[in-house]
Amino acid sequence: MKVLVTGGSGFIASHVIDHLKAAGHEPVNFDIRPSQWQGEEVPFCEGSITDVDALENAMAGCDAVAHLAAAADVGEVQKDPLWAEELNARGSICVLEAAKRAGVKRVVYASTIWVYQDNKELEINEDVNPALPSHLYTAGKLAGEAYCTSYKALFDLDYTILRFGIPYGPRAREATVLALFCGKILNGEPITLAGGGTQTRRFVYVEDIADAVVRSLAPEGANRIYNLVGTEETSILQVAEKAQELLGDGEVVVTEGRAGDFAGAVISGQRAADELGWTAATDFAEGARRYVEWRKAQA
Repeated sequence: MKVLVTGGSGFIASHVIDHLKAAGHEPVNFDIRPSQWQGEEVPFCEGSITDVDALENAMAGCDAVAHLAAAADVGEVQKDPLWAEELNARGSICVLEAAKRAGVKRVVYASTIWVYQDNKELEINEDVNPALPSHLYTAGKLAGEAYCTSYKALFDLDYTILRFGIPYGPRAREATVLALFCGKILNGEPITLAGGGTQTRRFVYVEDIADAVVRSLAPEGANRIYNLVGTEETSILQVAEKAQELLGDGEVVVTEGRAGDFAGAVISGQRAADELGWTAATDFAEGARRYVEWRKAQA
């Protein structure tokens, strides 16, 4: 299967390309910059996610699109809502429109478990409808989900919506929580914990996410929504403690809670297990160890 990966030079998408290759598929990278992680053996198409013509040309001959390009830092989204809307909402509809024109069979859309941030339920699966969002990041991601279902209803373009848990691992952006905490320790700066760090997350190792993206291309994944989460509830404080354990003690400072933060309801990943045969294979302790080893090697 030939698969265009939008944002293919980025954190998660570069791992998706690796896993597509390993599974025997033909990935194509569409991004505004070449990848530092893959060589010339992976075709690269340079272009903007809002350029429908460039997207359509890049999709020539593709069977599917894995749409991972996005503004992923919630802080940056809050600082520049119009820029974030252009990438996360308009970029998504541009991908779908290009896929429709190019005759692509399915678009796999990278969403997030943040879509549940305003739900009151303590346990959540994919049958729970996300509440109206209080954060612009979530609003943009939900817009992309709505565009996917609309293009299916109006144009019969199949979709798969993947709501990622909190990703971490090699190649992560410095703004992601484990990378941020490790950077603070290595730079001799204090780790700040909003609200004391008691919030819990279902962290999921990036290579496990990439494996799930590849599995979702199976026929069973068509027009389905999946929560892709780890098997453990890990608090932000525990992430800080793990970073300290792996890199040496660092100062921890408690600050006020962050507006629009995800409260940490228990998110079920059972549907992915039942239909795709996927569960997160890497526990947080092991994933954090692998990340720190990779970071040291990069340094």
